[in-house]
Amino acid sequence: MDAMEAVLRNFKLIPCPTGDSCTKANCPWQHPRDQIPASARDDGGSRDEDGPRKRRKVFSEPASTPVQLSSTKPEPASSKRPVSPPPLKRKAPQHPSQPALVSTPTKPSPISTVSSSTATKPEQNVTLPQVTRQPTTPQNVMPRKPETLNPRHLKTAAPAAHDFRYKALKLLHDQFQRLNEELKKDAKQDEQKFVLSAQELIWLALDEEQRMATEKPSIYQNVIKHRIMTYKRMTPGQWKDERVAEFRKKAAQATPGSRTPKKPVLGPPKVIQTGLTPQQEVKMLDYLRTPIESLSKWGYVPVAPSEEEITKAREGQEASLGWEVCDRCTTRFQVFPGRREEDGALTSGGKCVHHPGRLYYPERVLGDTDKPTRRYRCCQQVVGESPGCVSGSTHVFKTTSPARLAAVIPFAETPPNSLVPKDRAVCFDCEMGYTVRGLELIRLTATSWPDGKELLDVLVKPVGEILDLNSRFSGVWPEDIVNAEPWSPDKPNTTTQDETETQEDGYRATTAAAAAGDETDAAHGRKKKKKMQIVPSPVVARDLLFQLIAPETPLIGHGLENDLNAVRVIHPTLVDTILLYPHRRGLPMRYGLKMLMETQLNRAIQVEEVDGKATGHDSAEDARAAGELVRLKVMEKWRDMRAQGWRVLEEGEFVPPGGTAQTQAQSSGGGGKGPKGERRLSEAFLEEEDGELPST
Repeated sequence: MDAMEAVLRNFKLIPCPTGDSCTKANCPWQHPRDQIPASARDDGGSRDEDGPRKRRKVFSEPASTPVQLSSTKPEPASSKRPVSPPPLKRKAPQHPSQPALVSTPTKPSPISTVSSSTATKPEQNVTLPQVTRQPTTPQNVMPRKPETLNPRHLKTAAPAAHDFRYKALKLLHDQFQRLNEELKKDAKQDEQKFVLSAQELIWLALDEEQRMATEKPSIYQNVIKHRIMTYKRMTPGQWKDERVAEFRKKAAQATPGSRTPKKPVLGPPKVIQTGLTPQQEVKMLDYLRTPIESLSKWGYVPVAPSEEEITKAREGQEASLGWEVCDRCTTRFQVFPGRREEDGALTSGGKCVHHPGRLYYPERVLGDTDKPTRRYRCCQQVVGESPGCVSGSTHVFKTTSPARLAAVIPFAETPPNSLVPKDRAVCFDCEMGYTVRGLELIRLTATSWPDGKELLDVLVKPVGEILDLNSRFSGVWPEDIVNAEPWSPDKPNTTTQDETETQEDGYRATTAAAAAGDETDAAHGRKKKKKMQIVPSPVVARDLLFQLIAPETPLIGHGLENDLNAVRVIHPTLVDTILLYPHRRGLPMRYGLKMLMETQLNRAIQVEEVDGKATGHDSAEDARAAGELVRLKVMEKWRDMRAQGWRVLEEGEFVPPGGTAQTQAQSSGGGGKGPKGERRLSEAFLEEEDGELPST
């Protein structure tokens, strides 16, 4: 018997083959739980009847004393900081005469400390309170370390000399201090929280300088000078709007995430200052043009379909007997232009049950290991749970074939027009609805660029009978069509005073409301819905557009192939924000206009609901939004050109470094590529006089 016990004791020297997954109460193999801490052993290291009594000494020690379960080696005398052992993956079986081992947390807590009086009574059942982890809140975040106004040390190479960085940091901090003092003078009681302290101003300046030094080190001097000039021209009202947006952004980031889609948190609105005159900005569009000759497979129509192609499209449509595939639920149904004789129906197939919202993956909740499932934004249902959450009265369809489109209304090229101003571009957007002829034009809007004034905004009577106005996205409702007055050249659209202000200032009048995430009509730039006029056909609307543009007039928009195909226009001079801000995976993937405005300019557009009521999109809002994105790209383009040594003449001509106005067109590169050559900062651009920065 003694020999058997000796053999079993030898097993205790060998680790258990099953490791931590072992569930045996009295396993003969070695486990970490069987190893006695060095501080609990006697001189002989025996494990006799005195074992439990000596092990109780662990619980009579202070809470800061570490309990090492994974090693029998004594702790070095030089170690003063407590180190907690890693938590076990399973509970160790407890002997009736042995108290439970308590894993000391990283930060000692009173609720996790067991008194010595409790440990001296092994026969008493001890119930230990559970240690719960408190969520991180702004109250238990460590305070930020105070700093001085000195450029921070960077992990990478510094983009400029320390003297230059300090001088730029000081100028940036001076502007912050000036704006903060002006805000403090006029701030009301509830606005005092937006006034920054002296240390907060230093942190803000250091953060801004470090961000520019790390994100864009190659053009750091250019970027920080432009940033200082931006704040130098900023008004106290704009500074207040920036602080409000930053305050709301931080408050939203401190809120725990959820599975429901959240409204994006917008930062301070980006101020666009190109440093060019409006005429020079229009001239700069020559470097941002988007040639579409090679983009026909993505929906752009550079050449009108031939008569033979149109004839084949008509024959194929007649042979199909009107059978189409629903654009929403993919159900096959039949269309009856002019209505079916026996019952006057426009379509077959009954109602259309579908999900109008797009698919998305919800954000993961902290600690949730389950893989998120795709949901619909309209109803938050998981894909596959139901065929749809909305029921339409009829099925609808659309076609993208240029030949089929031309079979309804022929394409037309922009005719010459000598009356069009040369120093103006046009922003252009359309809204479409479903008819028995497909997706047709129902609203056309044009605004001037860069000032954003309205040039044309009319409703359009489509060719086919209307199936669905697509009001959720088009913003055109049945009452708008019913209440619209016939278009007259001598009677402009009826607008309110708020709308007139928005037309003159573009999005500048609504920057504060949009940046603050205010989902009101002010975010749309209007207080009341205007009463619009209607034209009798898309051809009339196209003729009105031709009165505003010429072949050389830059036509600006987002996804222009859809708008141009709806109006059946072929225009040679286009500036499409789809191609100015390309998707990382390339066409046909594209970023939405709403997302670009939020990420590039921190502005909210296309607010689909106001006070719980759906409003739909606004083509005037979308047209001006595309124009603002183009102005942002003009600002960035001219900044890069100036850094390379380009200059602009009084006549508005852009001259490359070392060149003349005659060589400007050849040096541009075309197609938005910009000037070629070595990327360097010109000496004239970096020159400073008496601590002042060169004006842009």
